[in-house]
Amino acid sequence: MLTEVADAVRLQEGPPGVRSVLRALRRLAPASTKDLSRATGLPVPIVAALGNELRRRGLVTTERPSRLTEAGQDVVARLGMDLSLDATCRTCDGRELVIPDVLDEAVRRLRALMESGPAADMAIDQSHCTAETKVRRVLALLTAGALPGGSLLLIGDDDLVSLAVAVVGDVLGGPIVEKVTVVDISPEILDYIQKVSAGLGTRVETVRHDLRQPLPAALHDQHDVAMTDPPYTPEGARLFLSRAVEGLRPGPAHSVFFSFGGKSPDEMLEVQREIMALGLVTNGYVRNFNEYEGSGILGGVGFFQHLLTTSSTASAPAQGEYGGPLYTGDKRTRQRAYACAACGEVVPVGTGARWTSVAALREDGCPRCGKGPFRPGRLLPAEQPAAAAQTPAPAPAPTPAKSPAPATPAPRTTGWRPPTPEARAALTRRASPYVTRQADERDLPAIGAFEAEIARVSFGEDAIDDPARWSARLGRAMEKSREGMIVAHGPEGEPVGWCWVSVNQNAMTGDRYANFRSLAVSPLDNRGDVAELLLTAGLEFCLTKGITEVVGRVHVGNVPMRTVYRKFGFDPTSLSMKLFLPEAESEGTR
Repeated sequence: MLTEVADAVRLQEGPPGVRSVLRALRRLAPASTKDLSRATGLPVPIVAALGNELRRRGLVTTERPSRLTEAGQDVVARLGMDLSLDATCRTCDGRELVIPDVLDEAVRRLRALMESGPAADMAIDQSHCTAETKVRRVLALLTAGALPGGSLLLIGDDDLVSLAVAVVGDVLGGPIVEKVTVVDISPEILDYIQKVSAGLGTRVETVRHDLRQPLPAALHDQHDVAMTDPPYTPEGARLFLSRAVEGLRPGPAHSVFFSFGGKSPDEMLEVQREIMALGLVTNGYVRNFNEYEGSGILGGVGFFQHLLTTSSTASAPAQGEYGGPLYTGDKRTRQRAYACAACGEVVPVGTGARWTSVAALREDGCPRCGKGPFRPGRLLPAEQPAAAAQTPAPAPAPTPAKSPAPATPAPRTTGWRPPTPEARAALTRRASPYVTRQADERDLPAIGAFEAEIARVSFGEDAIDDPARWSARLGRAMEKSREGMIVAHGPEGEPVGWCWVSVNQNAMTGDRYANFRSLAVSPLDNRGDVAELLLTAGLEFCLTKGITEVVGRVHVGNVPMRTVYRKFGFDPTSLSMKLFLPEAESEGTR
């Protein structure tokens, strides 16, 4: 059975990989796909595909988060894996470092800097690490003795580690490094680092450079320690590490801190060979040290490796100009089938398909029903990647008659129906321990914080993001009517989510409609399920009022909210356009 499941998803780890998923399910249940990915080191799509194969065999429950069925528990027992001992440190969660209270301020400041900083570019393997990870990386430098003092070279810095070093120094009362040099190709990242670091007291120099080219001569042999988080390919690892080595001072025992995502054993062997070819040796390794925002395929985590130069490093062959594949997208040649959870449509995703990434598919919605979400399936054969899954092309339009009949409006379609009692109960279980209720005055501070966050996501620097102002405004609205104001809360009653639906009337036609005004959920493990619970409660409120039309506005850059709308069947009907004009000149300045 283990072999059959491994073969069905072409799992490079084979039966041991299936064992690891079963073992993690036994220990963590109920467990999300992301939890299992983090526990096993397997990518999220692979874990999802394995879960589907195990469900087909009746070993894993169909409801989520997943559990082993009785048959699955029997298999685990027969395999000798029913003993569950977890020796992971509960203080550091296996990361080996704990952020001291004195640096909580640094975490808060870095979180704010991330919100206003450049966005991640997934096409070049960018996925920003969390503010906590930034501080942990600085602590790793301090713990290893690489700081304080000396000079730090950052080969690529979309994670803004340079600012983390500067902010930590500012919080502690003085610089913890003599100089930080950032080498990156992005002018937006470099400009932002220069702008922010100017007021933090740490000397930060930025160099715009394409790392496919050797480092500028002025940077060679100048730095005491280097750090890099390269593209997650063996080629990316070798290229970025080689540039780090170019910039380090000659001699052994200089540190290179290397972040990377989990890969299959064969792929990791390639990476380790690249490390050894550069004359570097592993001095430390922490799995799941790095947490990333938006790195869904890798479960949002990656490892952190402390490398040291040796006497062989200087004799390693230099990496000259590089022109080959570098990013994961450059190397991806196989398509994977994704199944729509709403209608079962199977869609190919990957190179040569209509959708080259599952993110693009989510954005557009299922080609059959317009909904989602999508569950990953098997890799498609390379020789005919899309034959079994493409949507049939529409037939050619007939030539219109000379005197066509007047067009009749298309019938209105219903985009959402109330869930069945079974589906509603399943949603309640997934969102547990959080439940919904009508909001009241005690919730206003939390609601104000939610509205401020919504404003920041939607309007950036132009946002009104003072929670107190939002609390006061919503308090006045609540005095008039609190109907349609819904919060999700935990056992202690503290709101973890907020939804607001108001009933309005069209001044021209007199028709009543609902305006979906707000939805926000705190970063919980089951955040998506709580959001679905809130939105369902809002739409159920609309039905109790006899409302058949619901409208909502969303900022074009708020992709998560657009995805939620799409999942519930909302269709885009208009697009708001904005233009800024120059301010009128006064008489004295003409």
